Amino acid sequence: MRPAAVTASLPRWPRDAFPTDLATATDRLRGHLAGRIEADGALRSPCHSRVLESSLLKALLDRTGTEPAAGARLIDYLAAHRDSTRPLDRLLARTALGDLTTTAPLDVEDFLTHAPDFTSARKHALLDAVLLLLGAAARPARLPGPDAFALHGLHPWAQVQVTAVKAILAHAHGQNALISVGEVALLRSTQRPGTLWEGNLLIHLSVLHALTPVPGQHDLVADGIRTALTYQRPDGGMPFIADEDTWVTATAAVALHTAGAPPAALDSITQRLLHLQDPGGGWSYTEGAQLTDVDCTSAALEALHLAGPATHRAPIRRALDHLTALRAPDGGFPTYLAGAPSEACMTAAAANALSTQGPAQHTALDAALDHLASHQRPDGSFAPDWSSSRHHTLFRAVLAAAHRPGPPHSPARLITRRATHLVLNSQNPDGGWGHQDGDPSDALSTAYALITLTGHPAHAPAARGTAYLLTQQRPNGSITSIPDSIGPRPFGFHVPALADIFTLLALGHLTHRLSPVTQEQPAG
Repeated sequence: MRPAAVTASLPRWPRDAFPTDLATATDRLRGHLAGRIEADGALRSPCHSRVLESSLLKALLDRTGTEPAAGARLIDYLAAHRDSTRPLDRLLARTALGDLTTTAPLDVEDFLTHAPDFTSARKHALLDAVLLLLGAAARPARLPGPDAFALHGLHPWAQVQVTAVKAILAHAHGQNALISVGEVALLRSTQRPGTLWEGNLLIHLSVLHALTPVPGQHDLVADGIRTALTYQRPDGGMPFIADEDTWVTATAAVALHTAGAPPAALDSITQRLLHLQDPGGGWSYTEGAQLTDVDCTSAALEALHLAGPATHRAPIRRALDHLTALRAPDGGFPTYLAGAPSEACMTAAAANALSTQGPAQHTALDAALDHLASHQRPDGSFAPDWSSSRHHTLFRAVLAAAHRPGPPHSPARLITRRATHLVLNSQNPDGGWGHQDGDPSDALSTAYALITLTGHPAHAPAARGTAYLLTQQRPNGSITSIPDSIGPRPFGFHVPALADIFTLLALGHLTHRLSPVTQEQPAG
């Protein structure tokens, strides 16, 4: 995610064409973000409440007749979201509150188009289970096919989630015999009083719902409810995950470095990342989670490279070996496990990390760029990823291409031309960009689009985008934005620090393109 070098073929933009307060706004945001780094090097930003988990916990408390005080707080949270602009949230909140008369049905097929095709069967089953638990839909006429419950090739989180969904739907159909002793043991293995398995509330609550009707699980479910309630937010709701602080911290390190933060501000982050590296070379999204992923590993590797490639040669090598082991024969990268389908966003993330190594990784980088070019749509976009903004994968792919551009007709140049064309043609009249074509502008999408445009010769679109972006800055330097994070796909969630991080990253990229500040030299 770091900037590429400014070359003769990519001249600097005139500084006076951009808002006069750009430097001041960058300083304020950089100071705000650096000030959030704690003594142990972490930048913590807890995940906000979400209607999905809140309604699931409300239904669980209703089923078990427990924790009335917590249930009352959940009711208050859900009542505040009964008129949400999001159809799924509106449906879940109203159903959880017992309002069945004014609840419009959800277009499930349309909702699931925002998830990758290879996840479709199991995501459909998950949504069926959620709607059934909340009484928002009738019991499906029959159980989903075996593809929805196949565990082969799935990472541990997906294995547990799929097994919980299978148990929920099997119980609903009165087919308890379909749930094996081993599957019950798998679900039970995630439950330890006071510990949230892999930091994931959605999986935790799904497991508790799956185990509630199983004889002999009463005490385990009661302990699980008490564990879940330790994460109830001040607004009464429940989050999807506790946090994603390792991902936030690693990405903040890249943004701060790009925006010119002093090295001392990054030393504690670097030490934290070194401490959190898995023995296998990767990083997980949060401390305490065991499953590493390509996204976090790539961001942490770039952060260590920016902190000093010679100083951190050994951990960087372990991270590279970890990524290499995940690389698919098609040149792409999955999110979690070797052998899983390659994804454009993860391939772009890994390509940026590989590009730190120069000629030693040119073969792998070229293969990744080939993969990206072959999977880019004619309009310049990519398949859905872990963001609801189509500009997210775009900017990461364009940055990877900028580190290995090649001749005019190379895959890298093709990626950049298509992506830049999409960005230029989707800018809103206010200068910003939205999640999808026609959506209102938001800070995160605008930050992503601006990074894509820092490889474009003309400065005018970027100048207008920058002017919009600066209008989203609060007095304390932080940035306001609608969220774009997705997990599990296609369910959205909100970690507020990401708006600050990616806006600072964009402003840092812009600063690299601008002409140097001219200063008068003192006489004699």
